[in-house]
Amino acid sequence: MGLEAIGKLLIGAAVLLLIIGGLFLLLGRFGVGRLPGDLVLRRGNLTVYFPIGLMILVSLVGTILLNLIFRR
Repeated sequence: MGLEAIGKLLIGAAVLLLIIGGLFLLLGRFGVGRLPGDLVLRRGNLTVYFPIGLMILVSLVGTILLNLIFRR
């Protein structure tokens, strides 16, 4: 793999990260960060957040998209 191919790969990865970051910002504005089913445990200075509802939503959307893309 030459330097030109590595450069194209890095630029593609950066664009993908930019798109994903923008999507997360938009979802945060619509309140998707705190869904029903998410657990938040607070004890003194420690806060632990378990985004179970968000994980289920991402899993469902990912499954549907991958089935649509790879369906024969």
